[in-house]
Amino acid sequence: MYDLGPDLDVEVQPGTNILVSGPPLTGKRSLCLDILASGTERGDGAIVVTTKDGADRVLDDFGKRVSYEDRPVAVIDCVTRQQGVGDVRDDERIKYASSPVDMTGIGIKLSEILQSFYQDQGIERNRVMLHSLSTLLMYADLQTVFRFLHVFTGRIQSVGGLGVFAIDASAHDDQTMNTLKQLFDGIVTTREDGEPTVRLASD
Repeated sequence: MYDLGPDLDVEVQPGTNILVSGPPLTGKRSLCLDILASGTERGDGAIVVTTKDGADRVLDDFGKRVSYEDRPVAVIDCVTRQQGVGDVRDDERIKYASSPVDMTGIGIKLSEILQSFYQDQGIERNRVMLHSLSTLLMYADLQTVFRFLHVFTGRIQSVGGLGVFAIDASAHDDQTMNTLKQLFDGIVTTREDGEPTVRLASD
């Protein structure tokens, strides 16, 4: 079982994908990082796909939660190359996609990292975070994002991982949200004036 971090006090089965949904500035990214850090403390692999912040900022924020230097922690950065920041190359810790719209590239990088953690290093428990689906929906239509997520969540399911995906609920209409919700096993809702709540499909 995977715990969902200290804030939520919930455990879920391996292969679970969770949507973290709420308005802006309600701590979705922070909550997702906490969920990953909680696993890193126990030796789980952690993979962050970021479409908003560069890898350095993500790792800086992650390092405030848990010491990760010698741990299996990797970032897929979809921001830096798009911003044209010099010549950035992949290394062990950071992989670069050309932009948030490069969903094929993002998927390939995820598979490479999962293979490295799961098969090469024997790390059977891996947590994957994607922040944020709203960025993907700014660049691509719902069908494209849905197809990408269908494959992405399936990959996490197939290796018995845990996926957490942040979305700015207020930026999308009900039809978009309802379409995307079909792909997830549970939803964490963040609020401006209260604790986050969890609803699992099995409840």
